[in-house]
Amino acid sequence: LDWSQCPAVESVPDRVGGAWVFKGTRLPVAAVIENLEDLSVEEVMEQFDVTREQITAVLEFVAQSLRADPVPTGAHPL
Repeated sequence: LDWSQCPAVESVPDRVGGAWVFKGTRLPVAAVIENLEDLSVEEVMEQFDVTREQITAVLEFVAQSLRADPVPTGAHPL
């Protein structure tokens, strides 16, 4: 997944070790995605101080990336 193509996130070398974070924040995208497994979007918004728009932008980017790069049937990982 090429996060550099997602306008809602950024990676700054001296911020959070260069991890992909929501633009203008120190909140790693991975933290929100991992917590969406157990929490509702509303709970994530409250606990991490992110907006629905930020979460939606990241989830839409992930979904678009998955649709854009299908794995051929019978493909084997290297």
